[in-house]
Amino acid sequence: MIGLLQRAARARVEVDGAVVGEIGRGLMVLVCAERDDTPVQARALLSRLLAFRVFPDERGRMNRSLAELAAGHGDAGLLLVPQFTLAADTRSGTRPSFTPAAAPALARELFDGLAAAAREAFPRVATGVFGADMQVHLVNDGPVTFWLQVRPPGPAAAEVAP
Repeated sequence: MIGLLQRAARARVEVDGAVVGEIGRGLMVLVCAERDDTPVQARALLSRLLAFRVFPDERGRMNRSLAELAAGHGDAGLLLVPQFTLAADTRSGTRPSFTPAAAPALARELFDGLAAAAREAFPRVATGVFGADMQVHLVNDGPVTFWLQVRPPGPAAAEVAP
């Protein structure tokens, strides 16, 4: 699974003009399931998202995780937004190929499972709507943006490894 995380001062997602998910300070994460992903990759991605140190400590160094931020500031949030285009193969040509992306039914299942696990593990979780035309509003704090990828073990992972 892929998570493009962005440290947010605030973020929200709208569908048809209505706000469906919103956070203040925290992480907005664009999430994409790939073909061979399973719930194991979703849980591993969530674990990394909650523990990834992108928030400043008292010296201004990126040394605090979202979980630590929430412990100190109860209003910290996690906004998960499904975005299959993160799996695009853009290595050649001028049109992306989406063959690396999971089929819609599997992707929905994995995204929903990730969101449910996040709600169990973290106090403030919001989401976008799978398959909807969404408008995403973000005030990226920093800007700070990281690409996290959790691959299933096996030949597909070995082909991409550097």
